[in-house]
Amino acid sequence: MNKKTVLTGIRPTGNLHFGHYFGAGKNWLKLQENYEFYLELADVQALTDNFQEPTKIRENVYEITKDILSIGIDPKKVHIFIQSKIPEIAELTVFYSNLVTMARLYRNPTVKTEISQKKGLFGANGEGVTYGFVGYPVSQAADITAFRGELVPAGDDQKPLVEQCREIVRKFNSIYGDVLKEPDILLSKESRIKGLDGNDKMGKSLGNAIYLKDDEKTIHNKVMKAITDPNKIRKDDPANPEVCMVYYYHKLFNQENLSTVCQECKKGRRGCVACKKELIEKINEFLQPIREKRAYYDQHPELIDQILKDGSEVAREIAKEVVFEIKQKMSIDYFSE
Repeated sequence: MNKKTVLTGIRPTGNLHFGHYFGAGKNWLKLQENYEFYLELADVQALTDNFQEPTKIRENVYEITKDILSIGIDPKKVHIFIQSKIPEIAELTVFYSNLVTMARLYRNPTVKTEISQKKGLFGANGEGVTYGFVGYPVSQAADITAFRGELVPAGDDQKPLVEQCREIVRKFNSIYGDVLKEPDILLSKESRIKGLDGNDKMGKSLGNAIYLKDDEKTIHNKVMKAITDPNKIRKDDPANPEVCMVYYYHKLFNQENLSTVCQECKKGRRGCVACKKELIEKINEFLQPIREKRAYYDQHPELIDQILKDGSEVAREIAKEVVFEIKQKMSIDYFSE
């Protein structure tokens, strides 16, 4: 009954890949056992840089929900909800927007980085950046406080966003009286997973990701293209496994045979094709139970609707309580509703 409240969210812009799973999903599986856990599908936030593709966001809400359930997230333990189904978040976003200057938002390191990464959408100098995009840290503060979030699981790159939320909370409380809690960041201990091409980030736009929904043929084709030691020309040449992405993924999926893989690679006793085929087998073994669960939900879409409906209803009841308290503090509770 006294569990701390955790709030995390994911933008429904595409299916979950291994980067999501190892960077966040594994941690969610632990958190659901010990916390009051709210998991938001941030469709409104996704529209800030996908405003021209609303149907894509809608479809991905369902796709990501199947991914989440397939890895073992239990809807009896986690309130999975859709951001746009909680209008109180939009109300709080408006209230909080009066507490943050545009200059402060532009100084946010995460915002600056993401604007620079989206030159194709916002222009080379960010001259086309929208109000909604630059203000999304305010929306995130609304996400967190709407459910009395105490802990926000995130990586180092998200620290500035959580700190922005803490600033908003302090400003609000200093003006209207103590009502909001300052959330703490729950730093992920998981490292960012590299892409098949060796890039430090795995992502859809980079074309280097393995998705949880990928079938066996897709896994085979992707792994066979993975970057290996460029100095290994012939099958029997000794190689350096530490610069090989195939070995990198063996560390994730083939721990029981990792020492053998490493030694054979260094001594030239292991060809890259054979090594990739062994990795493919291990990845497919890992994905098999996930595929089975996903197939079940593919066949029962009504369950997805019910899970999202139930989660959104629970989340909205909490958000209503929070907004009621905030309106009282702001003296805008004019009459009983």
